[in-house]
Amino acid sequence: MKLTRNLILTNLGLVAAAVAIILFLLPHDDRQSYNYELNQPWRYQLLTADFDMPILRDSTSAREMRDSIDRVFVPFVKRDDQIAKKAVAKLSSSLQGHASAAEQRTLAQLMSAAYTRGIVSADIYDRIHGGAHGVVRIDDGTDAEHSVTTVDASEMLSPPRAFKFIDSVYRAANPNAPINDEAARILGEAITPNIIIDKESDSKYREQEYLTVNGAMGVIKKGQRIVDRGEIITPQIFTNLNTYTEIATRNHQTDNSTTYFLLGQGLYTLLCFVALYVYLGICRPKFLAKTRNMVFLISFITIFEAFAILMFEFVGNGIYFVPFAAIPIVTGVFYDSRTAIFSLLITVMIATLVAVFPFQFIFMELAAGLTAAFSINNLERRSELLRTAILTFLAYAVSYTISLLITDGRLSGFDWHLIGAFGINAIVLSFAYFIILIVEKVFGFTSTVTLVELSDINNKLLRRLAEEAPGTFQHSMQVSTLAAEAARAIGANTQLVRTGALYHDIGKLDGPIFFTENQHGVNPHTGLNPQTSAHKIISHVTSGLAIAQQAKLPEVIRHFITEHHGRAVTRYFYNTAVNENPDGEVNREEFTYPGPNPHSRETAILMMADSVEAASRSLPQYSPEAIDKLVDKIIDTQEKEGLFNESPISFRDIQTIKDTFKKRLSTIYHSRVAYPDLKKGKEQDKVSQD
Repeated sequence: MKLTRNLILTNLGLVAAAVAIILFLLPHDDRQSYNYELNQPWRYQLLTADFDMPILRDSTSAREMRDSIDRVFVPFVKRDDQIAKKAVAKLSSSLQGHASAAEQRTLAQLMSAAYTRGIVSADIYDRIHGGAHGVVRIDDGTDAEHSVTTVDASEMLSPPRAFKFIDSVYRAANPNAPINDEAARILGEAITPNIIIDKESDSKYREQEYLTVNGAMGVIKKGQRIVDRGEIITPQIFTNLNTYTEIATRNHQTDNSTTYFLLGQGLYTLLCFVALYVYLGICRPKFLAKTRNMVFLISFITIFEAFAILMFEFVGNGIYFVPFAAIPIVTGVFYDSRTAIFSLLITVMIATLVAVFPFQFIFMELAAGLTAAFSINNLERRSELLRTAILTFLAYAVSYTISLLITDGRLSGFDWHLIGAFGINAIVLSFAYFIILIVEKVFGFTSTVTLVELSDINNKLLRRLAEEAPGTFQHSMQVSTLAAEAARAIGANTQLVRTGALYHDIGKLDGPIFFTENQHGVNPHTGLNPQTSAHKIISHVTSGLAIAQQAKLPEVIRHFITEHHGRAVTRYFYNTAVNENPDGEVNREEFTYPGPNPHSRETAILMMADSVEAASRSLPQYSPEAIDKLVDKIIDTQEKEGLFNESPISFRDIQTIKDTFKKRLSTIYHSRVAYPDLKKGKEQDKVSQD
């Protein structure tokens, strides 16, 4: 097979794009991207430290310790005398007109006394009396070693208590003249705390005490266990994993390990695609020669890889939700089983880049994929997908159990969630028919399901053929049966041959009377010259192609219409023309079908079956010898004329086809035993006896 420059460039571009997409989605790290949740089992294998790392307190313990420190922490405060002066001045000013001068002086003196004791905010008051044992601290900043002073705060007041203090002293001195309501309101609004939190000192000393919380409790040495498979992720393990991930990420930002890891991923992915191309180049060169085939195959594999990577990254056990078994099903419907299985192998091998347990993953996916590939033949019925989905689920479950026994030696780690993932996988797989329909529409392929639907004789076009050209319809039915049996004998696509045979003569709808099988005593060729008659016969190929395009028949069916005569000659009319012009030259091209010659085993089979079936109708007797001679003569003539040279059919195939035709025609035209007539005398005797 000779690859053109454009074909090579196209395939290089396909592979480059596929590798680029996969690398873009893959985790760009030389360590596994872990997805884990608090209080859930660790789904991965044993994780050990690649470096020394601190053991930090988990968030719950750290929060409890901080709360404990906050409860007993003695707050740092500072006294602001300016606040007291402004508050007293504001009170005196606001009371004018609402209290007598004596009342104003008394209330101002009492407020000054409250400020002397110290007024703190309500929250500080609660902290002082709640956990600080009635003291506060002051950082005077005069001596680095002795700057902190502890002050008794038991006499300090909150704004509400300061109001009560002033009111109670005033009432004691003036029992008959309490503070009027307006003056009380002004007094309450004027009271402002003069002892406030020293934010700088309070934060500094609080953080110093927090160091016992934030500091490391110990060290996990390089090579020590962080978490093992199946272990519940406690708050402490969760913190250790976060620490490990943070340090690992920071370390990788300072070296080139990620670059080399990315290079390794790229080379691995590229090597897998190269293996696919090597297989196709050796075993399926014609497949490789068609750009449409390679666009489909590379795109299909890349889409599955992208889906697998995204499911792994964002869904727990997500990679097992991906129906890899759909690859051999969909690929096998349009191509052969060997290509389908090799495509599955390549896809699974690339997907191991994100698999947690590569051995387990490869084993299970190949077991399920091969089960799907072997359990479905040609997908002639949609119900086959349901059966395949059930068998695939069983293959997953059995292979998972076996892999556990191999890796763990026991079934204690059996994960029912994984079985649920397999169930969802099988359900998705049962809808692979929709993927097949999409591929058919996008790439113009034809599946076996479509062929089965087209071979239904109630199809609109076939019904029209049966009504307008009944002889041609019967001929097509006979050819279909004959060709399908031959295809089965040599291992060709039986359903494709059967369907193609039904439609190969639809061009005869354009003037069915010109064809022998539709004539009833009247021959329209009478009076026509051989060239005109030949043109009428030959035109059924071009007419058939036009009808097929109008009916939107698949391209693979149209090949049967154009190739079933190939470049053969309308022998009857050509010979007639030669005989009528013994001295003149007859243009052979006028009597030659437009072709092309058959390019596949299936269209070659149809060419043989069509000619043999039509000729067998003219046999004077149907003895085995006559049938054998007819089959050999017709097919040998086609072979000598080179009509099969462009088809991959072998001499052994041709001999098998001959034998099949002979056997089938002998069965159809076998002689029957003649029933003896009943003699009249005995019949009369019998009647009289009755």
